[in-house]
Amino acid sequence: MKTITSKFDKVLQASSSNGNVQHQPDASQERQRNIPEKSFPFSDQIGNYQRNKGIPSKSYQDSKVYIIGSGIAGMAAAYYFIRDGHVPAKNIVFLEQLAVEGGSLDGAGNAKEGYIIRGGREMDMTYENLWDMFQDIPALEMPAPYSVLDEYRLINDNDPNFSKARLIHNKGKVQDFSKFGLNKKDQLTLIKLLLKRKEELDDISIEEFFGESFLSSNFWTFWRTMFAFENWHSLLEFKLYMHRFLHAIDGLNDLSALVFPKYNQYDTFVTPLGRFLKDKGVEIQFNNLVKDLDIHINTEGKTVKAIITEQKGKDVIIPLREQDYVIVTTGSMTEDTSYGDNTKAPIVEIDNTTSGQSAGWKIWKNLAAKSSIFGNPDKFCSNIEKSSWESATLTCKPSALIDKLKEYAVNDPYSGKTVTGGIITITDSNWLMSFTCNRQPHFPEQPDDVLVLWVYALFMDKNGDYVKKTMPECTGNEILAELCHHLGIVDQLDDVIANTIVRTAFMPYITSMFMPRAKGDRPAVVPEGCKNLGLVGQFVETNNDVVFTMESSVRTARIAVYELLNLNKQVPDVSPLQYDIRHLLKAAKTLNDDKPFVGEGLLRRVLKGTYFDHILPWEEKDEQEQESFIGEHLAKFKDWLKTIRG
Repeated sequence: MKTITSKFDKVLQASSSNGNVQHQPDASQERQRNIPEKSFPFSDQIGNYQRNKGIPSKSYQDSKVYIIGSGIAGMAAAYYFIRDGHVPAKNIVFLEQLAVEGGSLDGAGNAKEGYIIRGGREMDMTYENLWDMFQDIPALEMPAPYSVLDEYRLINDNDPNFSKARLIHNKGKVQDFSKFGLNKKDQLTLIKLLLKRKEELDDISIEEFFGESFLSSNFWTFWRTMFAFENWHSLLEFKLYMHRFLHAIDGLNDLSALVFPKYNQYDTFVTPLGRFLKDKGVEIQFNNLVKDLDIHINTEGKTVKAIITEQKGKDVIIPLREQDYVIVTTGSMTEDTSYGDNTKAPIVEIDNTTSGQSAGWKIWKNLAAKSSIFGNPDKFCSNIEKSSWESATLTCKPSALIDKLKEYAVNDPYSGKTVTGGIITITDSNWLMSFTCNRQPHFPEQPDDVLVLWVYALFMDKNGDYVKKTMPECTGNEILAELCHHLGIVDQLDDVIANTIVRTAFMPYITSMFMPRAKGDRPAVVPEGCKNLGLVGQFVETNNDVVFTMESSVRTARIAVYELLNLNKQVPDVSPLQYDIRHLLKAAKTLNDDKPFVGEGLLRRVLKGTYFDHILPWEEKDEQEQESFIGEHLAKFKDWLKTIRG
């Protein structure tokens, strides 16, 4: 590989940066300053400058890469090994315990038996790693040379997302969702959280930090139902989310900050990415359970020597050579999913004695038993009551339910355009039930007269308002009854049941990554001393990114490849919009329900008519500027400002 850079040898040999790249720079620890020694971009300096091609320090033509788990993180790792590591695709092997790739990004079924999607994806335009990958993946439906990103933008640029019924109550009436309803104390507490250092928030829950007024506010209803947070979840993760999505906070109530795919997550992302990898020559071995890794640990580091698998009921050991690599997806959000249908409930009751015993958690537990650097999986998989919720996928022919849906829809549900614009939350539901209808068809082969709806609830321990059972104890028809009750159409329940196929999924670990945690509970992407092992997915540590997003999975995969191969590339930190004064001012006003924040009147008077006028938050034309106690001095101040401008 040295021939690639031979003309640059004199510079490279004299450089302290050559072969010593910080692959995961941290913007939260960086004071941005241009100095002679600075040669790399700032940590979160997003842009095409980061699109340089990786130059491996050696050839990997004889290296094998084994990727355990074919979810989006594993698939992204394969992509970056090929694109930036120049590893031959035929040398990459997936070891997947299931019979299908995609992991938690699922989507299956048909109109006759019913479709099922365990979850959905609310996407953001700042997912730099996700779009970095999918701008190169051939499109699902458009011809070459168009990409998945091109398709995604084509539909979202021309069909903006928003909701006109984000909250409903009182048998289906639309509730006012224009305000956050945060009092001054709660606004200040939020600001206090933003100012806190991450290191101060180990093992603290949200409800330990915020009072009842915050937890009962519209803001928290929007937040918890959109992101699936519970009161007992990690305060640290909530803080990271606040920073990550600060730019989108004024679209939180009507969901106008979101972009959605045309189809379900499997067909939109997994199908084209899987097709790309297979066409390149990547091998996927299904029904291949990985039980453990044989790791040699000494003073020089930690090296995986073999992969211990179970294939067709027999143990098979895959030996690794010095030049081989292993990528492991630690933990699983959708492990041990229980399924139900119209007449069958997914589970009888929540049984915490079985937690963390399945294969998806065992390999992480086995790693953690070898060394503390591999984290603490028990922190995340040992309390099903606090990490579970249930979803239901409804395959719907025309019925009273569809007629009611049309009242909440932004566009005709059969038009192919945005329907509900995201979830509609029933605020007086004991289960805290939400439902959504995304663009239809939601599956490529879906019949024209069929709609697919998705329902989920956060509270698994409460009886329904109409059906006096917990949601996991309910059949699909009973869930329909509870939904119809809250929509005010329970008198037409027979019609709804006759025209709706229900498939339910109870997921014991779906929010396990939100559980309160401390430093060290999640391992590093490449744990200390590991020479050929990278860990990816939702249960590994990144500097500032959040969990429960496709972006974070792709980020961990990219970091793993760059660090293991020591490439001359960096993975930029999360979008820097949290530091943008425009978004900070906008957030301050939004949290105050669009009323002027302290000092806004003075700021407007100072900046009005200047180049920086546009950074101020948007306001109604008839909004009156508030007078302050220094108003009498403003005229003199403006005269002085004019002299400065010249």
